[in-house]
Amino acid sequence: MTSTNSETENKDVVETSEKNTNNSEKPSPTRSATTLDEPAFGWSAYAERVNGRFAMIGFIGILIIELLSKQTFLNWAGLFN
Repeated sequence: MTSTNSETENKDVVETSEKNTNNSEKPSPTRSATTLDEPAFGWSAYAERVNGRFAMIGFIGILIIELLSKQTFLNWAGLFN
């Protein structure tokens, strides 16, 4: 009987923990504020999203440099004369 009681208690604990994880809508502190993806190293959706955003910022920066200097970016940077 002791093993049956402990098995029943274990099932109750597992069911309770599953209910708690399913009902919580708040992301954990390690998650991003804008997505439910967890930050990870390597080829992950989160890393690709962040890299894409930085690439867009860099591209806009290059366009602004070209508009203000009236030169191509390569000429402005001294890479192509």
